[in-house]
Amino acid sequence: MSQTERLRIERLGHQGDGIAPGPVFVARALPGEEVEGRRDGDRLLEPKIVTPSSDRVAAPCPHYRGCGGCGLQHASDDFVAAWKLGVVRQALTAQGIEAEFRDVITSPPMSRRRATVAARRTKKGAMAGFYGRASGVITEIPNCHLLRPALIAGLPVAEELAKLGGSRKGALAVTLTETENGLDVLARGGKALDGRLRMDLAALAEAHDLARIAWEDEVIATRHPPEQVFGPVRVSPPPGAFLQATREGEAALLAAIEEITDGAKRIADLFCGSGTFSLPLARRATVHAVEAVPEMLSALDRGWRHAQGLRQVTTEARDLFRRPLRPDELAAHDAIVIDPPRAGAQAQTEALAEAQVPVIAAISCNPVTFARDAKLLTDAGYRLNWVQVVDQFRWSNHVELAARFSLSH
Repeated sequence: MSQTERLRIERLGHQGDGIAPGPVFVARALPGEEVEGRRDGDRLLEPKIVTPSSDRVAAPCPHYRGCGGCGLQHASDDFVAAWKLGVVRQALTAQGIEAEFRDVITSPPMSRRRATVAARRTKKGAMAGFYGRASGVITEIPNCHLLRPALIAGLPVAEELAKLGGSRKGALAVTLTETENGLDVLARGGKALDGRLRMDLAALAEAHDLARIAWEDEVIATRHPPEQVFGPVRVSPPPGAFLQATREGEAALLAAIEEITDGAKRIADLFCGSGTFSLPLARRATVHAVEAVPEMLSALDRGWRHAQGLRQVTTEARDLFRRPLRPDELAAHDAIVIDPPRAGAQAQTEALAEAQVPVIAAISCNPVTFARDAKLLTDAGYRLNWVQVVDQFRWSNHVELAARFSLSH
């Protein structure tokens, strides 16, 4: 059996773990703390905090010890904000880029409007919640401090789904999304649909007054339009479609984009999803919305056609990784909005750099790929004017940001 070791935490890693010399990774430890535990390779098991940091706080959620849904509830809000800002600054510095940083905007507790929970049958019935940290064990979360009340109310629905279509061998992945007209539910990883399961799922939707329920890729019942409000438009995205995690985070990102694109008359919105930014921007500019998933674009287009007082919004289904917009296509616009997934958008950014569009509003959920793409733009004559970190993934290691690029000449 390994002996107990005492270590001092030097810094926080990108996954939110404390890092001691070695390196040795220590879960839920903060810089400056002395910790004790048994070492297993590069990890300290069952760490005990010997000397706590002044940034350490009591986790507000009663499920925090066993739940893996949050990783940083033991740290003060000020510490987490400074750390996330530092993660972005470090990524940019590694590329030789400097920028002005605005104050971090953090979503409040109980604001997540969409989450995927695990649901499993048990001998006594079923359970639903988040997996424990690095564990296949499900922690039930009836008093979760992260999710909106509508999602907490949906946990019994996830349990019922596990009873109807799950097995004891594996867990269902149940995505719960709050909409304007009730809960939107998507279940994956269950048994194949048959006539009985279809009827049971439809009955479940009626019993719980769900807006919509889908099993894998098939919609079983839509009782109410599962609408989201994007600016002046109501949109019903397809099941599982991308949605900003919190209303507050979405509002902060949109405010940044509207500031960056102020005065532009022709805007292209790349990786536009179901119109989160395209539709609000159409109040004052024509918008060309580009997205790889046709169903998202169809939802965007339907919403736009039923709205009043908007400028023209055109849509294009296009895989921007394999077929990015060309420089001549980009040059027809006054401003670009780009919100790629975690992999970033290197090929599209290379075309942007060549097109020399006057201003770019960049949204990113990965500081490393953001910095990589930012380097392409700054090398092409753009200036990174400012960065706004938006922490809508509260208490997690995830970092989101908005940034303004403009031509320096």
